[in-house]
Amino acid sequence: MDSIKINKVQIRNLQIEDYDQLAQSFTRVYSDGSDVFWTHKQIEKLIRIFPEGQIVTVVDEKIVGCALSIIVNYDDVKNDHTYAQVTGKETFNTHNPKGNILYGIEVFIHPQYRGLRLARRMYEYRKDLCEKLNLKAIMFGGRIPNYHKYADQMRPKEYIDKVRQKEIYDPVLTFQLSNDFHVRKVMRNYLPNDEESKHYACLLQWDNIYYQPPTQEYINPKTTVRVGLVQWQMRAYKTLDDLFEQVEFFVDAVSDYKSDFVLFPEYFNAPLMAKFNDEGES
Repeated sequence: MDSIKINKVQIRNLQIEDYDQLAQSFTRVYSDGSDVFWTHKQIEKLIRIFPEGQIVTVVDEKIVGCALSIIVNYDDVKNDHTYAQVTGKETFNTHNPKGNILYGIEVFIHPQYRGLRLARRMYEYRKDLCEKLNLKAIMFGGRIPNYHKYADQMRPKEYIDKVRQKEIYDPVLTFQLSNDFHVRKVMRNYLPNDEESKHYACLLQWDNIYYQPPTQEYINPKTTVRVGLVQWQMRAYKTLDDLFEQVEFFVDAVSDYKSDFVLFPEYFNAPLMAKFNDEGES
């Protein structure tokens, strides 16, 4: 890990031109020898139907990770389902722009770049996107890859409890729990080749506390925005209240014109620093 020197990390939307670079590191091998590989056609479709849901992590101009998602309806994923069902057998015909759940279909970090908190950044992006699009939650089926070591001793529920209590470490589930996801239920046969998880998966969910259910009332969309621009005369202030009084005068004046925003000039509060002129900058 120490040999990797990182100067710049960037999260950005996935472009189809990224595909060749992505494909080089983008093979996940399961214990039965089969692998998962996204085709050019699949990636192209995801970018076309939901561009903001597809992102990559770029470290010093090299793509080292990606996160892919679609939007689905809560009713379609709140109970048992398989990866094939939720992705329409990986055609993504299940994507519904009018749905209310951001559903994660892939998170991948190149093996050499794991443990550097890069996946966490992609999850933060997803959470921001979920809030921005006013979606109810983020959901996905999470693998439990260390379960095969304990499968002969305990049921999945007990395993999940022990991971939650930090008695057992699971590379996927431990990470998800630390990112504020909760286990909604255990699903069977989620991924057909996942021997490590013994074909189990956790249905994980992160709730958007800012979610506003759609209203039935018709709201007239706003087509114009009025901005009040303040021409500010610099004057001396003795206290913060003096400044607020001046600000309120302009806010009142601008609101009389039914403005949506008021814009003050940069550094309009600079006179407050006058009494510290004799002190050092810091």
